[in-house]
Amino acid sequence: MALLDLKGVSLGFAGNRVLQDVSFAVDAGAIASLIGPNGAGKTSLFNSITGFYKPQRGSIVFDGVETRRMKPHQVTRAGIARTFQNVRLFREMSVLENVMSGQHCRSRAGAIGAVLHLPAQQREEAHIHDVAAGCLRFVGIDPAEWERDATTLAYGHQRRVEIARALATEPKLLLLDEPAAGLTKGEKAELVTLIARIRDERGVAVLLIEHDTGLVMSISERVSVLDHGVMIAEGTPREIQANPRVIEAYLGSEDAEAALAL
Repeated sequence: MALLDLKGVSLGFAGNRVLQDVSFAVDAGAIASLIGPNGAGKTSLFNSITGFYKPQRGSIVFDGVETRRMKPHQVTRAGIARTFQNVRLFREMSVLENVMSGQHCRSRAGAIGAVLHLPAQQREEAHIHDVAAGCLRFVGIDPAEWERDATTLAYGHQRRVEIARALATEPKLLLLDEPAAGLTKGEKAELVTLIARIRDERGVAVLLIEHDTGLVMSISERVSVLDHGVMIAEGTPREIQANPRVIEAYLGSEDAEAALAL
């Protein structure tokens, strides 16, 4: 059974159809990608999966549970984490505090425990700290940077902190929205390695939106293609590169061969 299974998802705002009868699936332990021209509906689909948008029709089943009507924090607790197109770290919070915030969806001590500083709450605080520290080490952030204001880090490191925060929620599925945007060539190569490690070492499935289709084709096992809110193709990277509908969708914005090259 697929870890994430969408069937017939349709979303519209003020009479404008954003997603039309979208169906696709992501298997447990997979690395999959969602591509398409600008305005194709990719981020809207992510927002629907994570509970920020509520599709008018269709089903979104995650790990056997329908999530379409869940609130975002409930979706996170169910096991779906995400990053954003533009890095969204908390200002005036340290790197470590930003990542610790991801663990709070798993916290149980409650307000009374926090006020009274009960032993259970102290143990939970220590656990949250340890989980966050482990996530930061995993993504390659030096401990010397953990107490810095997160927004003062180099851009590539901010991207890694955001991924660490998502991992701190203990997800089964990680959604990455244009994780390579703004990165150097070397940083993109490191990102590919990190994504593979997230799947291989942590057992987390990964679904990414990415305009760098060279990166997509190099790491993905399955690729899905959206165009004007419609899923026009799914397959292996090789199948997608040879698909006439995909080539047509990319024509007009840039050379299709270059856009879909390995």
